[in-house]
This record gives sequence, C-alpha cells and structure tokens, in this order.
Amino acid sequence: MTPLLKSKSIRNLCFLFFLCLSCTLGYGQQKRLVGKIENIKDVEGIHILNTSSRFNSITNASGEFFITASPLDTLVFSSIAYIPEQVVVSKEIYDSGFLSVTLQELVNELDEVYIGPALTGDLERDLKRIKVEDQINFDDVGIPGFLGTPEEKIPNMIGQVITPFSVNIEGLYKHLSGYYKKLRLQRKWQAENVAVSMIIHNYGSEFYEEAFEIPKERVFDFTLFCVETTEIENHFKKESYALVLSILEEKAKVYKERLDEKEE
Repeated sequence: MTPLLKSKSIRNLCFLFFLCLSCTLGYGQQKRLVGKIENIKDVEGIHILNTSSRFNSITNASGEFFITASPLDTLVFSSIAYIPEQVVVSKEIYDSGFLSVTLQELVNELDEVYIGPALTGDLERDLKRIKVEDQINFDDVGIPGFLGTPEEKIPNMIGQVITPFSVNIEGLYKHLSGYYKKLRLQRKWQAENVAVSMIIHNYGSEFYEEAFEIPKERVFDFTLFCVETTEIENHFKKESYALVLSILEEKAKVYKERLDEKEE
C-alpha cells in the first residue's frame, strides 16, 4: 500500500470512529422528562417503566410524573384500569422534555359463574373443598409491575408514632432527627417542579417574553416564584386560566423590579 493510500485509509477510519462516537453520545444522553396522563379519572398510581434502562416512576393524584429517559427508549404504562401502552421517546419528545399520554380504558368482563349443588351450608367445610388456583403475578399477564420501593408514609407523631399503648421507636427517631421534615420538604419541591413544568409547557417560553418581558433563561425561576407565593398551581389545575394569567401579570412586575434591584 502506498503512503498516500495508507494516509487516506487512516483518515477514513478516524472519520468513522468520530461519527460513531458522536452518534453514541447523542443517543446515550439521559434526560428527566415531565409527563402527564390526560385521562379524566383513575390517573393516580399508574406505573411507568422504562424498559430500555429499567428506570420507573408512578403518577401522582393529577396524573403527573417524572421519568429519566434517552432518545428511542420505550416507556410502558400499566394500570389495572387501563390497557398497557408503549410509547417510544421520539426526538421531539426528548427535545421538549414533556410527554402527554392518553390511555385506553380496560373493560373487564367476568366469566359466567356456576354454583354447583355441592355446598353444604357449613362455611368452614365448604371453604376447604374449594379448589384454589395458584396466584398470578405481573409477568403472567404480560404487564410490567412496579418493582421499586413504595413511597414512604409519614406518620403523625401523636396517634401513630406515640399511642396510649405503644411507641414506634423508629418513627419517633425520624421525627426528632428531622428526617420526616426533610422528606416533606423534598416532596414539596418535587410537586412544585412538576407544577412549574406543566405551566411553562402550556404557555411556552416565548409567551412569557412577549407578554411579560421575562427573559427565556428566567422563565423557570419566575414561574417557580409564582407557584411559591400564590395559588396559581390550584387555579391551573382547575383550568381557571384567567386567574392564572392575572397572577402572572401581577407577579411579573414584582419579579422584574427585583431583577433591576439585583443588577444595580
């Protein structure tokens, strides 16, 4: 092989290597997506499983959730009230950071039940004679179940941790050490972040800039300020959009004044 051909081959190999590397990096990036189940009822407790990475999540009472994903990951939504649904994270979903899903309701029809004449009326004897089938699990019916740790409940100090007859030592320690206080704060922040993301997605960053002169890099901080100081989250959930806009307009003046003071 001549030196010229050898040099050309090396350049081609380098080009292919960096091309593969860039594709791998582009598709390997993970991002925390915000999502919402658009169904009207039974939107709480729906499990979301990323079958590509095994990340999982669960919806809150409003059908909102967070899930970590990469482009082309497959998300599976499962619930006893809906037919399992698979959604592939497209480039558009990944770039926007938001996922909206509407699930198809599952209608369960019971098989015909036949009661034979073998019942005696003695409940204990009749129960012993009933044939019991083995219990099924998620894998038996092809539904990916939630295998993570359930959300920890925060018990009340009086009545649950301390009762007239006993004391929950672990619960008492977690109250006194501030563990439950930090847990409440963490959940509050998570709920606020979901609300902020939903409001921004509904109106768009450009709307903030055009209507209230809020810079794009300040939109999240401004919306969080509104969520923390007003009832905008409740109004948004109730679809009282006129109240939402009035709050945004009122708080935009206060927020911009604070920005000017900081710059001075």
